[in-house]
Amino acid sequence: MHKTPVIVLVAGVVAGLVGLGVMPREPRLTAQTTGDADLAAATRAAVDDPGGYRGLAVALIDDGQIRTAGLGDRDRDGNPVESDTPFEIGSVPKVLTGMLLAHQAGAGAVRPDDTLGATWPAITGAAREVTLAELASHRAGLPRIVLSSVSDWARTFWANYAAGNPYAGQDVDRVRAAANDQTPGDGRGEVSYSNLGMAVLGQALAADAGLGYPELLDRELLTPLGMTATVQVTGSEALPAERAEGTISSGRTPDPWIGTGYAPAGLGYWSTVEDLARLVAATAAGTAPGIDARDPRFDDTDRTRIGYGWLTTRYGDHEITWHNGATSGFSSYVGFDRATGRGVVVLGNTDMGVEPVGLRLLGVPREEAGTASPARPIWIGIGIGLLFTFIGGLTLIGTARRPVADRLTVLSGGVWALVYPALGRQLGDWSAVPGWIWPLGLVASGVGLALVVQRWRALPLNGAARPWLRVAATIGSVVVATALTAALVR
Repeated sequence: MHKTPVIVLVAGVVAGLVGLGVMPREPRLTAQTTGDADLAAATRAAVDDPGGYRGLAVALIDDGQIRTAGLGDRDRDGNPVESDTPFEIGSVPKVLTGMLLAHQAGAGAVRPDDTLGATWPAITGAAREVTLAELASHRAGLPRIVLSSVSDWARTFWANYAAGNPYAGQDVDRVRAAANDQTPGDGRGEVSYSNLGMAVLGQALAADAGLGYPELLDRELLTPLGMTATVQVTGSEALPAERAEGTISSGRTPDPWIGTGYAPAGLGYWSTVEDLARLVAATAAGTAPGIDARDPRFDDTDRTRIGYGWLTTRYGDHEITWHNGATSGFSSYVGFDRATGRGVVVLGNTDMGVEPVGLRLLGVPREEAGTASPARPIWIGIGIGLLFTFIGGLTLIGTARRPVADRLTVLSGGVWALVYPALGRQLGDWSAVPGWIWPLGLVASGVGLALVVQRWRALPLNGAARPWLRVAATIGSVVVATALTAALVR
């Protein structure tokens, strides 16, 4: 056997073994349980597949009684989920903003038909004519979120796929400026989910009251409901102690979503199942401040109507009032059946949806409750994972076998043969793709690198017709690869 094939074979095997040691592993709900054993058992029965979850915190409200349970792990160290474990709750606070409008209207501070401009005079653009009720019901014709520049688009795209914070830098001034730049679209009057609209509503109510949004919400809703563990985090140093650790489908821990401008839409809010159970119990019983917000007023779909923040959907014989939430590493669901008074809270520390679990605990049949899915389309995570895992190594093999090659070309290819698999590991959906496939990409990279080493001495330094262009391209390629690597390991 020739020496070259042996070295190439050994390099591929070694790279594959290294890959097996560090391959991505999807989160999985462990057998660890705290709290009410019967509720924990019922929750496990409601989970189709423990793969994709790491930990769940659950509360069930029945006949005015609240039971709680924790399942699985709150972090990578295996600490258990408890009833007082804080979770990032995503969009669930939208119902609080809707209830805040109803409460302020009941107190005579505002009217639902007041315009945004009358409530928040700093809004001077065309959006000033939309009403508070339209904002609270996602009928104001405003976009989901505003990205006003190429850099905003690039930052948000990268944050969504690299587990960053897509709302970084979006303070109250940015939200106000975004609203001033908007003209309500042709869809005004129809339900179209808008984080911007709910953020503007909450900030307008706060401005009208002469307070910041978190202070107004604390005074009017959270304190009366005894929700002392529901907090808005504006900096990483203020994250709750002993909190759940978020996880995305690649197994990576994402950055928390922190900011001030989109707080009324849920940005930066953390809570516990105990706290949210108080909200659900009081809302189901009709005793919460701003209770009128739960009443469905406008059609969304054939089965769903919306009030102020709260949605109401019919599932066969059940009519469930609810809201959910999702960030890059957490999922949440609150809901109740007004006919029975039964309510539920489910919080998870992965990006796998928990809505079906909550619905099944409310008595909705399994087939109508649907199945859990990650926040982003599965095909995107599959495509990114497979493409990036293999493209670097396969491309390098092709480059290294070309009769005409030079050291600068294979140097750039060698760098990307390592960076691309790292991107695939971090960005791929390894709950949909078996993790053992990823080491195969390292095998390709190892083979390519071995071929490069074998030919290195025989290759010219720069064989391009325009040597300066080859140098510039190589330097640029290495700089981009370095920047991406730094972003991934931050």
